[in-house]
Amino acid sequence: MDRLQSMRVFVKVADNGSFARAAAQLDLSAAVVTRHVAELESHLGVRLLNRTTRSLSLTGAGQAYLERCRQIIDEVEEADAMVSSASSEPKGVLRVVAPVSFTLRNLAPLMHRYQKQHPQVLVDLTLTDRPFDMVEEGYDVGIVAAHMVQSETLITRLLSETCVLVCASPGYLAAHGTPNTPHDLAQHAMLGMPSEIFGNERIFTSADGEEIRIQFQNQFICNNTAMLRQSVLLGHGIAFLPSYLVGSDLKHGDMVALLPDYTLPTFDVNLVYPSRKHLSAKIRTFIDMTVECFRQADAKPRTDCWLAQREGGIAMPAAGEDWQQSVR
Repeated sequence: MDRLQSMRVFVKVADNGSFARAAAQLDLSAAVVTRHVAELESHLGVRLLNRTTRSLSLTGAGQAYLERCRQIIDEVEEADAMVSSASSEPKGVLRVVAPVSFTLRNLAPLMHRYQKQHPQVLVDLTLTDRPFDMVEEGYDVGIVAAHMVQSETLITRLLSETCVLVCASPGYLAAHGTPNTPHDLAQHAMLGMPSEIFGNERIFTSADGEEIRIQFQNQFICNNTAMLRQSVLLGHGIAFLPSYLVGSDLKHGDMVALLPDYTLPTFDVNLVYPSRKHLSAKIRTFIDMTVECFRQADAKPRTDCWLAQREGGIAMPAAGEDWQQSVR
């Protein structure tokens, strides 16, 4: 008796509640399916299924055995997939999703390097700043801000911890003045993301550890941080922007980081994928390369946003030589 195959047949019968339906799905005859289950019961010395002319039901022993069979089959398939993936050449379509702003400034070199090393993989990259469902929308891997995906079933690996800065252009500040405390922001034109993403409240922490909660109304709303950055550069108002997006603007004097005596909560940029099981070669190699590129670019968690405020603030690699070198 091929016990593993008999386990597979038993699981299929239990899932379908029918020998005939299980036989059709397995492309076997009903007699062969019945024999597999009978041989299992004979080997175990217990009845697994209660049979009537109209229905099948699991016995108590059958229910317990079913769960163990599922685990064993999953482990065998995972072992097969692991060896097969390690020995096979990555190929096929790899569906990746990432934030618009981060992708435009940071990930092009990574995508280029990956496809150069794995020419049989077609990377299908979707750019979005909205929340989404990884599984329902069919993505293999996501490089995302933490708020973009909410699922306990996803595997999450932290790539970087990013500072949020309060930013304005020199022109805007010359015309409207410079806020000195978080409360002063109520007197300014605020530009921001939709309230369902971040809400209309921000929590600042002062140098002495005091928390200050500020509620405000945006005068311009956009779900794309790259557009908010451009609006700030044009002098339209003040916005909360991730440090990786504005590092170059701050260093060149095109933008100013405000409220240097206060910090905002950081946010995570994560690598997410649906499961550790049965990772194909294309997914496994992309995950490995992405993690290594972030590590080489010194994009590990950094929470010193006081320093980021004062140094032009990149707590994550901006588009530039450091990031380019890390993915060559």
